[in-house]
Amino acid sequence: MITGLEKDIVRILQEGLPLVSRPFLAMAERLGITEDTLIDAIRDMQSRGLIRRFGAAVKHQALGYTANAMVVWKVEGEDAIRAGEIFSAFAEVSHCYLRENSGGWQHSLFTMVHGKTGEECHQIARTMSKASGLTEYLVLFSTEELKKNSMKYFTEE
Repeated sequence: MITGLEKDIVRILQEGLPLVSRPFLAMAERLGITEDTLIDAIRDMQSRGLIRRFGAAVKHQALGYTANAMVVWKVEGEDAIRAGEIFSAFAEVSHCYLRENSGGWQHSLFTMVHGKTGEECHQIARTMSKASGLTEYLVLFSTEELKKNSMKYFTEE
């Protein structure tokens, strides 16, 4: 069972955290409760499985990072694990996935790179190549963002 207050908490959380020094205090004030009450309620909702994941998403375009490239790497076995560890340490890499090869596609390691220009993305890939010793890779650029928004619960619509 979910309470009215819990629905209000979900509604306010899915708006995103306000950019203030104490975001939960600001949200609690909007809800008319204390910061501790809000934090305790969020923890309780997590323990009950009502909130499964709590994360942050940075809108990289607003920060000037307008070029996105999926750099795909041809690598296998332990070398893929080692390279993934190296790549995931790069600040410019937001996602790093190891996938099974299928349908003749031989690239199994995927890294999402963000830069201010396409050339910067290529330079990041070259730096990653040097750091890992991997030389077989492709830089694939996004051409259009088709959808990037989260599910909204308990909306008025």
